[in-house]
Amino acid sequence: VGVDSAQTKVLVTSFSAMVAETTTFPVDLIKTRLQLHGESLSSSSPASAFRVGLGIVREQGVVGLYSGLSPAIIRHLFYTPIRIVGYEHLRSVVSADNGSFSVVGKAVVGGASGVVAQIIASPADLVKVRMQADGQRMNQGHQPRYSGPFDALNKIVRAEGFRGLWKGVFPNIQRAFLVNMGELACYDHAKQFVIRSRIADDNVYAHTLASIISGLAATSLSCPADVVKTRMMNQAAKKEGKVLYNSSYDCLVKTVKVEGTRALWKGFFPTWARLGPWQFVFWVSYEKFRKFAGLSSF
Repeated sequence: VGVDSAQTKVLVTSFSAMVAETTTFPVDLIKTRLQLHGESLSSSSPASAFRVGLGIVREQGVVGLYSGLSPAIIRHLFYTPIRIVGYEHLRSVVSADNGSFSVVGKAVVGGASGVVAQIIASPADLVKVRMQADGQRMNQGHQPRYSGPFDALNKIVRAEGFRGLWKGVFPNIQRAFLVNMGELACYDHAKQFVIRSRIADDNVYAHTLASIISGLAATSLSCPADVVKTRMMNQAAKKEGKVLYNSSYDCLVKTVKVEGTRALWKGFFPTWARLGPWQFVFWVSYEKFRKFAGLSSF
């Protein structure tokens, strides 16, 4: 991969990720609120994605559906290029011929590139979750904790130390491994299968079919880790130093004990409803932008 080619790939990936993130962000916000629902006794009434979304619009207007968009965009400027370009590079190192590269090999390479990307992007992810949860606090009549992404970064470092920016990094890494294992390996393999089986050529139809399959696989694998990640990242240390969850495992056990195993798939539909369209918008636009930039198909 030449320097120009690598830079072009990074730019194309970043732009495609920004388009996909902006398009699907309201569903991500609803998913985060649903995952936090049930942590407090006051929120014991059942919640649905529709009711949560309606509540946000009623309280904050349509603009409330984009609360926390800026750190989400910042996160994707780091996260998506590292994992996508990293995957493609690792794939070419491991196997010269993508057609002969097994789905297991693709899964390992996809997971590994996702882990590296997530470690780097974790502080932006933390800020995104905190700012999304802030909207819920405002609905309950509380003042928001942060005025913007940089204010959030500053306050988190002051209150919880520099290491506080990587709170929830382990469930985040687990989720990133599972999401990228499902997304990258399934998209890559499904696209190859569709083209080889002559269901479609290397065009928008093949990209759409592959993106739907990868979205379902990524959601099924990652939802439990996503719930734990969201809850771990949202908890700020109280003045007495007490926290609700001591570790990712503690969070997993307490969630299952209090709310049952099904709670681990809380927000499954909004997670899939976001990941599915996200995958579709990202992969279809990414493949198109690659073509415009004179790059080969992914």
